[in-house]
Amino acid sequence: MVLPMALLRTAQNQPMMVELKNGETYSGVLASCDGFMNLHMRDIVCTSRDGERFWKIPECYVRGNSIKYLRLPDEVIDMVKDEPTSRKEIRQQFKAKGRGGRGEGGGAKGKGKGRGRGGEAAGPEKSRKNAGDDKPGKRARA
Repeated sequence: MVLPMALLRTAQNQPMMVELKNGETYSGVLASCDGFMNLHMRDIVCTSRDGERFWKIPECYVRGNSIKYLRLPDEVIDMVKDEPTSRKEIRQQFKAKGRGGRGEGGGAKGKGKGRGRGGEAAGPEKSRKNAGDDKPGKRARA
């Protein structure tokens, strides 16, 4: 089974054709993609909805929710099948590369950074009842 985001990541630097919901098509090279299926493409030929007008665009950004479908070369699908698909395989790859996991290094777990308000470091506290007393001419509600 090939997942869509794995397919897109593998398709980077490969030619592709994108048809948008409005009928326009963009044929070019996929430069990058993100988790929302937004695409950054290079060397594009844009075709109008009716197919009568063409534009050569050096680079463009396609918002993921406007995509109707994508066409990719068959070689890209073969490349995806060679990549690990299960989480276990991916974890094994990261361990083999020697990357640090959780708990290693100088993390701040359990130490508390003290980024909230409160305590005496924040200054003297005013009660809710007396909060407006420093303004002349105002009465506190009872």
